[in-house]
Amino acid sequence: MIEMQDVWKSYTNGVHALRGVDVKIDQNEFVYLVGPSGAGKSTFMKMIYREVKPTKGEIFVNGFNLGKLKNKKIPYVRRNIGVVFQDFRLLPKISIYENVSFAMEAIEAPKKLVRKRTMEVLTMVGLKDKVKSLPNQLSGGEQQRASIARAIVNNPSVIIADEPTGNLDPDTSLDILKLLEEINFRGTTIVMATHNKDIVNNYRKRVIAIEKGQIVRDEYRGEYGYEN
Repeated sequence: MIEMQDVWKSYTNGVHALRGVDVKIDQNEFVYLVGPSGAGKSTFMKMIYREVKPTKGEIFVNGFNLGKLKNKKIPYVRRNIGVVFQDFRLLPKISIYENVSFAMEAIEAPKKLVRKRTMEVLTMVGLKDKVKSLPNQLSGGEQQRASIARAIVNNPSVIIADEPTGNLDPDTSLDILKLLEEINFRGTTIVMATHNKDIVNNYRKRVIAIEKGQIVRDEYRGEYGYEN
């Protein structure tokens, strides 16, 4: 599903974010990405949905070589990748329904399918009764659920979750983790960057640890391995 081959990323300010990364993530895996702040986790995630390109090396997602992808093909590849951010990134002036349905309208899905699928995912994430609400009328946990609904509405094969519980209390964080587990159970690959030691240690998955731009640990059913 995701493969990086000798991937390096250097920015113009001299920062070497990734250094010779080799990794494979299979279909339907759930992977925690851990490491200190500034280790290269965000760059790793951005590589997967082609927000940034490698300085060297190759990246494959769903069989596409992202480094050689023409710009006109990028939106097509991103349809199969859902992204969930720590700060939700919901559009503040439109309803939760509109925030989610917009992702389908952007790819010109039929209106009947948009309505059906949008309500399906909002029901799945427990927001069926919040469809007319604006984002600021929801709790942080509800906003993150809406963000997840938006990420999955187009049935992506991969979900990239960048610190999805970072702004949430422990109980709400656990609810979000369980929701991501349910999505993973339905066949979607999940890559989740996190500093949440308790979640990683209590809900064991594959753990990839990055330090100074290099993968230093890759363990199935691994532990967090850092002091918060």
